[in-house]
Amino acid sequence: MAEPLHALTALGRPEPLDETIGALRLTERIDIALASLAVRKGREGDVAAAAAAAGIPLPDPARHAAGPTHAAFWVAPGMWFLEAPFATHEDIVARLRPVFGDAASITEQTDAWICLDLSAPDLVPLFERLCAVDLAAVPEGHATRTVIEHLGCYLIVHGRGAVRLLGPRSSAASLVHALQVAAASLG
Repeated sequence: MAEPLHALTALGRPEPLDETIGALRLTERIDIALASLAVRKGREGDVAAAAAAAGIPLPDPARHAAGPTHAAFWVAPGMWFLEAPFATHEDIVARLRPVFGDAASITEQTDAWICLDLSAPDLVPLFERLCAVDLAAVPEGHATRTVIEHLGCYLIVHGRGAVRLLGPRSSAASLVHALQVAAASLG
């Protein structure tokens, strides 16, 4: 008889990573559902109206915003990533499609990314070693695409000591290793 299947995290573990290295706490988030939302040609007004009616924020470029259930960050003109609690939005596309109808293309993204929360009293020295984002100069709510160890990642600033990082699931172990090495170098 075959053994039952068990869900694994992006790092191939049964439980999400939760590790402290010096002052850094690195937490893998498996409780967030992700989807990309892209406006179809000429439907900007329809998407904006539907999002407003549903309480889904669609922030400006380089911004992240949270609503009652969904959070979103801008990724390109007319395109956002939407976040929602996985427990209630496991099939996030099925939950969003009725909201936006044919005005937007919605694509499941949850299993394509590793989602990591980084927290420390001051993350600036860590990110000085990792990427070209000047964490000291950007405001809370800043969201951008950057490169860490040759991996395209999304970085969301929740505060001076709180950052969310999304990296490609296929390179999750490499990304985590880069974070661990950089954190260890801080002493």
